[in-house]
Amino acid sequence: MSLAEAVLLPPFPGTTPPGWLLDALCRGLGGVMLYGQNVGGDTASVTSTLRTAAASSGFPALIVIDEEGGDVTRVAYASGSPYPGNAALGAVDDVALTTSVYAAIGADLARLGINFNLAPCADVLAVSDSPAIGTRSFGSDPALVARHTVAAVLGLQSAGVAACAKHFPGHGSTSTDTHLELATVTGTLADVRRRDLPPFAAAISAGAAAVMPGHLRVPGLTGSLPATMSPAAITMLRAELGFTGLVITDALEMDAIARTYGIPGGAVRALAAGADLLCFGQDTDEDMYVAVRTAIEDALRSGDLPLARLEDAAERVRTLRSRFGSDGAPASMGAPLAAGSEWHGVNPTRDADAHSLPAAISSIALNGVGVTAARRAVRLSGPQPVLTDPLIIEIEPRENIAAGQFGWGLSPWAPPSAVRRLDPAEPLDPTAILTDAARRSLIVAVRDAHVDPRTRELISALLAARPDTVLIEMGLPHWSPPAGTTYLTTFGASRASAQAAAELLGLAG
Repeated sequence: MSLAEAVLLPPFPGTTPPGWLLDALCRGLGGVMLYGQNVGGDTASVTSTLRTAAASSGFPALIVIDEEGGDVTRVAYASGSPYPGNAALGAVDDVALTTSVYAAIGADLARLGINFNLAPCADVLAVSDSPAIGTRSFGSDPALVARHTVAAVLGLQSAGVAACAKHFPGHGSTSTDTHLELATVTGTLADVRRRDLPPFAAAISAGAAAVMPGHLRVPGLTGSLPATMSPAAITMLRAELGFTGLVITDALEMDAIARTYGIPGGAVRALAAGADLLCFGQDTDEDMYVAVRTAIEDALRSGDLPLARLEDAAERVRTLRSRFGSDGAPASMGAPLAAGSEWHGVNPTRDADAHSLPAAISSIALNGVGVTAARRAVRLSGPQPVLTDPLIIEIEPRENIAAGQFGWGLSPWAPPSAVRRLDPAEPLDPTAILTDAARRSLIVAVRDAHVDPRTRELISALLAARPDTVLIEMGLPHWSPPAGTTYLTTFGASRASAQAAAELLGLAG
């Protein structure tokens, strides 16, 4: 066994684990990262194969996925998530409901043989046009985000699935996406402590199994480095917030790391800084896996990576594998907070009512909890429409890379051929739409109109000619149409949120 393999989390293409990956699991590979490409068939059979291979190493496999609900789903990538995302749950602001949703997500994953979920996002949304976070955040208030982060952690871990609070120390104030470049957190270090840290401190106090640093530069803390490979950032997490669990990197192939340091170089730097488990993006292959393993072994020989640091990381990975790797083993939901452990007035045990969580989970049937939550989040202002032969125009947003081009919209509940999808990069002609909508009800569905002036121009032109146009915002409602417009807001584009909107419009009964 190579000790380096114990801290690696590679992916694989398709739905058949390749021989090299199974061999690595037999030798003690830390785990396997699943993406949408891996869950198109019999996922439970795939994960069973992975677990069987890992069993010979003496430790269960970590089988990891990025299933946030809402706009970020791997399990339901084609059809859209059956659960609303964090923005919708934050809008409802019922921690019992959030716990129920995340317990249901955890139960779904456990049934598929997945035991580690890279969720929830604990980012406080400080800028409305964040290209990376948006509806992935519970909201802009640190206390609200903290209590719902706790609820999400406890919900997932009640199902025996490890939770991971991300993206430490907070991605919600950045104006760039770390998939494309290194992002800088705005404000001073004091601002970060006040605005961004409370949800992470709350998650840690609630027993979160893992924390993911972001590829984020934090002025006054990390210098020119991202938090992923900053000893100062990991020291803040360990010493200041008291986290003793597993630190997992965000995907190392993201341009914030790969473009500057290369994936192997970034891997070594992250380990040396204090990361425990290295996450590979979905496009990395066996050659890159071998290159990263070799870079770690070379760094051990050169002294650039102390052996004690790698041994510590490997032991944390083994601890998590032992805690969550066994089939059907429920995880601890976190101990009550010790006296004095509140963080800026947020007490996660009190605010999430942790002692009554099992009753809260059972108070809403897990089967259908996603639609129940989405119905509570959707808002309708303006007159209730009466639809006649509706024409539904859906405008694609700029891509959130973390979410990708997932299934969204009203097609499942609309009459045949009633839905048209427009690309805002192409000419948007209101005249053609108005001509086609003559003597028909006109519905326009958008996502995050506030970030795209061309989308807003089209909406304004349509509303000027057709004030009875129904507008559905399936992102964040930071731009509002004129008063009197029939306006629905769902706080996300999950399948559950689309169904809730369709029901309000009478498209689905």
